[in-house]
Amino acid sequence: MGFLCVCPSDLSKSMAARQKLEAQLTENNIVKEELGLLDATNTVYKLIGPVLVKQDMDEAKATVSKRLDYIAGEIKRYELQMQESEKKAEQQREVLARLQQEYQRAQGKGAAKA
Repeated sequence: MGFLCVCPSDLSKSMAARQKLEAQLTENNIVKEELGLLDATNTVYKLIGPVLVKQDMDEAKATVSKRLDYIAGEIKRYELQMQESEKKAEQQREVLARLQQEYQRAQGKGAAKA
């Protein structure tokens, strides 16, 4: 019988990555709201490295929208990954409990024969 290791560090890495994505999601939602308050007379700039570059309003909105979709997809992926890890950990606990019971029964039979 092979054993599958569900490492706590993998789960904590996934949780940390998900938390980071949640922060990015919040930040991008704020940007989307701010862009929604602007009109065609406003100028929007995009930070590229150390330089601010003028950007078209529609392009900025589309970029933020795509980014929000991507982040939401990544959050969902991490959630599924964490659920799968927890399911595997539960399966391992069940196998371990069964093995412990078998071991205790075997010890009991050995003690009864002695």
